[in-house]
Amino acid sequence: MATATPSRNGNLNGTINGNGDTAARPVSKRFSNIPGTIEVPVQEDDDFINVEIDLNNLVDDPTELCDMFENEHTTRFYWMTIALAYAKQNKTDRAIEVLNRGSNAMHDTTPVEKLSLISCVCWMYLRKSREAPRVPPDGALLSEAKTKDHYLQMATASLNEASRINPAFPPLFLARGVLQLLKASLQAPSKAPAGGPVDQAKADLLKGALKSFEQATKVSQGRNMLALMGKARALYGLGNYKDALTAYQDILLKTPDLVDPDPRIGIGCCLWQLGYKDDAKQAWVRSLELNPESKALILLGLYYLDASSRVPTHSPEFIKLYKRAMTEFTQKSFKIDKNQPLTCATFASYFLSSKNLPHVDSLANKAIQYTDVNAIASDGWYLLAKKEHYAGNVDTATDYYRRADEARGGLERGYLPAKFGVAQLSVLNNDLGEAKLRLEKIIQPTGKHERNYEAMILLGTLYAEEVFVNQFAITKEDKSAEMRKAIEYLEQVRTAWKDPKKNLSPDSSILLNLARLYESSQPEKALQCLLQVEQLELDQIPPSEHPDDIKDASELRNALRKHLPPQLLNNIGCFHAQAEKHERATEMFQAALSSCMRIGERGEDIDTDALVTTISFNLGRSYESQGLTDKAVEVYEQLITRHDDYADAQARLAYIKLRKAPTKEGPDAVQKLYEGNKADLEVRALYGWYLGRVYSRKRPANINEDHELRHYKHTLQNYDKHDRYALIGMGNLYMMAAREMRRESEQERQKRSATYTRAVEFFDKALQLDPKNAHAAQGVAIALIEDKKDYTNALPILLKVRDTIKDANVYINIGHTYAELRQFSKAIENYEVALSKEGKGNDTSILACLGRTWLNRGRHERNLEAFKTSLGYAKKALEISPDQVHFKFNVAFVQIQLVQHIMNVPETQRTLVQLEEAMEGLEAAIVSLDEIAQHPQPPYPKVDVEQRANMARNTQRKQLGRQIESQKEYEEKNKEKIAAVLEKRQAEAKRREEERQQALAKEKARQDKIRKEREEVAAKERERDEARQAEEEAELTTDEETGDKVKRKRKPKPRGEDQPKSRSQRKKKAKREEDDESDDDTQPKKKRKLAKKDNRQYKSAEIVVDSSDEGGDDDDALDRAERAIENRSSPLSDLDDGFKDDAAEDRMDVDETANQDEDEDEPTAARTTSKRARRGMVLDDSDEDEEGEARSPARASEGDGDRADTSMADPGDDNEEH
Repeated sequence: MATATPSRNGNLNGTINGNGDTAARPVSKRFSNIPGTIEVPVQEDDDFINVEIDLNNLVDDPTELCDMFENEHTTRFYWMTIALAYAKQNKTDRAIEVLNRGSNAMHDTTPVEKLSLISCVCWMYLRKSREAPRVPPDGALLSEAKTKDHYLQMATASLNEASRINPAFPPLFLARGVLQLLKASLQAPSKAPAGGPVDQAKADLLKGALKSFEQATKVSQGRNMLALMGKARALYGLGNYKDALTAYQDILLKTPDLVDPDPRIGIGCCLWQLGYKDDAKQAWVRSLELNPESKALILLGLYYLDASSRVPTHSPEFIKLYKRAMTEFTQKSFKIDKNQPLTCATFASYFLSSKNLPHVDSLANKAIQYTDVNAIASDGWYLLAKKEHYAGNVDTATDYYRRADEARGGLERGYLPAKFGVAQLSVLNNDLGEAKLRLEKIIQPTGKHERNYEAMILLGTLYAEEVFVNQFAITKEDKSAEMRKAIEYLEQVRTAWKDPKKNLSPDSSILLNLARLYESSQPEKALQCLLQVEQLELDQIPPSEHPDDIKDASELRNALRKHLPPQLLNNIGCFHAQAEKHERATEMFQAALSSCMRIGERGEDIDTDALVTTISFNLGRSYESQGLTDKAVEVYEQLITRHDDYADAQARLAYIKLRKAPTKEGPDAVQKLYEGNKADLEVRALYGWYLGRVYSRKRPANINEDHELRHYKHTLQNYDKHDRYALIGMGNLYMMAAREMRRESEQERQKRSATYTRAVEFFDKALQLDPKNAHAAQGVAIALIEDKKDYTNALPILLKVRDTIKDANVYINIGHTYAELRQFSKAIENYEVALSKEGKGNDTSILACLGRTWLNRGRHERNLEAFKTSLGYAKKALEISPDQVHFKFNVAFVQIQLVQHIMNVPETQRTLVQLEEAMEGLEAAIVSLDEIAQHPQPPYPKVDVEQRANMARNTQRKQLGRQIESQKEYEEKNKEKIAAVLEKRQAEAKRREEERQQALAKEKARQDKIRKEREEVAAKERERDEARQAEEEAELTTDEETGDKVKRKRKPKPRGEDQPKSRSQRKKKAKREEDDESDDDTQPKKKRKLAKKDNRQYKSAEIVVDSSDEGGDDDDALDRAERAIENRSSPLSDLDDGFKDDAAEDRMDVDETANQDEDEDEPTAARTTSKRARRGMVLDDSDEDEEGEARSPARASEGDGDRADTSMADPGDDNEEH
């Protein structure tokens, strides 16, 4: 008989408690029944000897050992032991060889004897499947490659062979379940749209495995922990995480020392899937405590990687979490098992981020080869695709991205990062249509709370680039749809930054793209985006760069701006300048120059000269806008010193000189600039403007001879036929010429209209080149108004132009349009805005427009104040330009119109003072008109002016004089009436005030009275409380035994024979005496006990009759019954509410004061009677004739001091009687 000696194996497997050590760590029980040595009986001659075999040091080739076993016809036990010993040393192929030799050697035995060996072969193939590669190695033939699928086929064959011998063999149930689990893990995912959490084919395999594990559990009566583990694993694979969690927890409760396999890992995975990530971490930590080499190492590494993904990447917390995940867990897991697929994939992602591409290749291939999970294989292919993507191998990267996507289902399912990678490769190949199509598919299926923001960023950027390219194209296309989509996607990403749950960090590139998209249509939003970029850049400046001597936040911000990119600061300054915030613009331009200087000091490889030139020019323009011309000239001169061919700066200097010295230095500077830069379109534009100023008063009758027009035509013919400034300038010149044309005859009107049409053609050409050219659009609107009188269609154009051009002329044109449409309020509003513009505060033309509009409004509304306002604007214009005779005429004209209006105003709506002021204005108008008539260049024909003056002198003066006399008479006649009315109104107002004061005084008195009454009631309540407290203290006495204060007990005082009785008592006593004299006086009284009785005469249905056993006399019983009747209210009394309320009030008052008036020496019999009356009512047959008296309301209301006192009896005494 063979003997096994496990003692030579030492404490290899150990126990839970060890040698009494309760803190011993549980160890794996795998191969725990394999001894260290085994003795095999071998026949030698006629005797048997035991040959000892060291199972810990088996030979690599088991052939000799198998030959010996075959020759000796050893039993199944030895074959199994040797095979498992090889398996324990990870020599699974040798174990399979031993088992196959043993199975063949036992051909003479019954098939049942071979069943264990065949089932063990199945398990060995399953083990080999876990270690085999997923796909054939490079260069290996598919038919010869021993992949996972190959070993699973071998295991299936062995399982089928064993099942043919005995399908009910218990170990086969477990083997079949594991086989189906492994097949399910290798099942390729379906490419159809997901109908559930698991594909149908995979679900069928998992359900079959679940059934097999349940059979194994049933056979073992629930003691097979591996079957329970398999059942939990199948439930997990089916996505039933709650039931899987319960199964794992049950296993842990039954076998807390189970560590291989460890249910704690399964518990953690279920908790992770259910969203309890911290609880999952605790389960894995416990697993690691029990087994330092547990698979929980890599799972904890993934936990900390997931935690690092929820914090900003530049934060110290991210570095701490990421470092811990990689060094403390992932690296240790890799050292324990270098082929563990999940560890290899995690480590490969780390090397990919550090651009260590060779390590990525080897680790990713390991993850693909040895994994049983499709998701890990997908990660491996994705890592290889990213590696090839970085290396620029587009075709290979595309293939790997495709494999990564297909490993997770592909098409509608698949792996979004892989799909995104393919879209990126399409961008690299400049196949933008394909890229947008793929990105749209990525974005569309995701729900509102599962948006793929990386895809949105890329897609929004692609649409934005289309818009930007179109802006610089010669032929413009309508890209409004692309702009709308770009803004929509990028704004969604920008909004997601505000949600802390999404953990998205703001990206400056997104904000810069949005700023470019908003630049032309919504400059305010563009500025907001740039300011947000500025804040992001400021936040990234380390504290070491902050100056220590600055505490103010705004000053600190200005000081730190030198660390920002100068391009950003320059763009912010340009938007401020566009918004006419020139001081802020100047600050930004100065900060940008400081940043350029800092870059130059640090020696960075940036062309700072071009930046300094551009920013300096912008600074000079900002100085000009603020009126700081000297500073602007200084900046321009410095620019010219550095770049003497900088035409823009020269043009600005020439313009400034022309404004300062329009007669000598200015024209010379402009002419010199033009001679040196004839090909520069900006210079030609300035020269054309200069020609228009010079010849503005000497326009030739033939427009073709106009110097400015010929200059623009020369520009278009010889330099640039698409020069928009020249086109708009020619349109303006044709429109000016049409405005001056005569229009008496039909032929002249047609010629004038044709000239306007010619002007519109030039404006339309400019709009074709630049659809958003506001100056050309404004020219079209003016032509519509002047030629067609089409105010309705012209007004929307001007309103759109106003959003782009902030010039005062735009508001003036809008004001003209509203005035023609008789919308005088809006016209005045736009004129006032134009007047508020910089440099327009004393513009006489705007003041004249305001005066004219107020005059028309006064005529329309018949408002005297509007006439006065019009006169004020006319006088102000005359004060600014006293030499302009037409302003003088405007003042006189308004004064005459005011007189004409006030004469038509009823006497009741005007005053004598107003008429006298009008007379003064009329006299001044007459004088002004006489002076205007004598002027050499009157605004109107001299005869017309003289006629108007004579009419004012002869007619209006007399009419106004009569109006003044009439107004005097009216006011004299109505003076007394007015005074009486005023006096009456004052008296009425005084009376109302007195009534109001009286009402206030009464209300105050009422409030004071209420307050006093409340104070008195409160005082009485306090007195009653004090009296009640004093009475309670007086009734306390000292207990002789305990010494505590207790309530004094009162003993009822016996009634004396000579004590007078009440009237009712005497009457009842006489009645009883008469009854005693009758024949039936010996008959005993009828006795009744406490019972319920339906008697509506009383509020209580309880009737209490004293029995003869009670020791009370008849008088006391009758007295109690009478008092009980009197204290109860009858049903009739309910009809008289007032009486009942008064009675209740009286009883309340008596009850409150009864105890205070009580004399301690007073007999207590009445008090005792009242107590009994409250418990019930004592009646006998003789009392029935007196019920009428008891029911009467008068009797119910009767009461005396005794009765009132009884109502205050202490409830405790009732308890003592009972």
